[in-house]
Amino acid sequence: MSSIAVLGAGITGVTTAYHLNARGFDVTVYDRHRYPAMETSFANGGQLSASNAEVWNQWSTVIKGIKWMLDGDAPLLVNPKPALRKIDWMARFLGNIPNYKANTIATTKLAVAARPLLHEMAEAAGIDFDYTPAGILHFYETAKDFAHADKVTDLLAAGGLQRERLTPEQVHAREPALQGDVLGGYWTETDSTGDIHKYTVGLAKWLERQGVTFALGHNVTDLRHLEDCVEVDHKGRTAKHDAVVVCAGVGSRDFAAKLGDHVPIYPVKGYSVTVELNDAVSQAAAPTVSLLDDKAKIVTSRLGKTRFRIAGTAEFNGENRDIRADRIAPLTAWCEKHFPQVNTEAVVPWAGLRPMMPNMMPRVGAGQKSGVFYNTGHGHLGWTLSAATAQLIAATVSGQMGRNSGGQSTGHTFKSA
Repeated sequence: MSSIAVLGAGITGVTTAYHLNARGFDVTVYDRHRYPAMETSFANGGQLSASNAEVWNQWSTVIKGIKWMLDGDAPLLVNPKPALRKIDWMARFLGNIPNYKANTIATTKLAVAARPLLHEMAEAAGIDFDYTPAGILHFYETAKDFAHADKVTDLLAAGGLQRERLTPEQVHAREPALQGDVLGGYWTETDSTGDIHKYTVGLAKWLERQGVTFALGHNVTDLRHLEDCVEVDHKGRTAKHDAVVVCAGVGSRDFAAKLGDHVPIYPVKGYSVTVELNDAVSQAAAPTVSLLDDKAKIVTSRLGKTRFRIAGTAEFNGENRDIRADRIAPLTAWCEKHFPQVNTEAVVPWAGLRPMMPNMMPRVGAGQKSGVFYNTGHGHLGWTLSAATAQLIAATVSGQMGRNSGGQSTGHTFKSA
């Protein structure tokens, strides 16, 4: 039985372990934290959103970023201090602007393919993760943004996703609690929400019972690719595996360098607040439908009866995990503006680093050396795409390691940008 090391116990690492285990591999998952899903998979926006598959590689994004550079409340914030990794990433980002349409369509296809796979794993493991098949409602406040949404809808349709154009009256009919002027919206019936942390932890516990080893609290300090194995140094010891799959989020770039590959991931910080709905009035006033405010770039999800998650912003500031009050405040203010009857006295802030590739596509596939594989760089869509990319990388590992039974490949291979 071939031994596979999976680096990272977030959503991509744990779902990868699921598909590798299903194919008969001996799997060990390493993570420096004592528990699964303690970084970017801890408190994201909660949306399983194929409707948010549009990549960011557009000149309009660049222009907005320049305008917002000195505005602490802006959805996109870039630290102007020069850094080689950031400059390299941004140059590659610009180079992928011609691929905007093709990459948006490819991402949509992957997101649609992921849906049944995510449910398959949840059912197999019996996970309760506050899943809500309530759909996702995008709403717009300006004619320019709404017109752009029309064009995006055509790309999403090319990727296999259908959504419905709404009038202002129809937007408010979908979510009567929403306050404020709305020009129109789009409704995606097939999108949904859930708690990524609950899902990942539940799946990891089930996998342990299936024989997957979780080396949690084991910081991987070094990697070496040898002729017949990959050596993993952790907690003062060395383990030998037949292959390794790097699913380490923003740490993937450094691991890749040790294995002879360049994976140009940059950490793009996102923030969230979880509003604790501790009273009946707040529970009734909070939305039950998942929302995406296009102007503010804010997404929401209702996680059970007593939690309302609000997330957004993109901050280019290196590997910095600080939770900044000036980035959290706009999220709470957004809640008070659009849902004024929700009590925001009890709000839990969080920040996480999205592992972003410059072409906005995950890096899924084999490395240059035998026995080296990657499933990383999912950016803001890790929750949405992970079920499909996990199946894809497991099929790739099986092909190289001589195990071809079980599962089907999605047919996509994404390389470094």
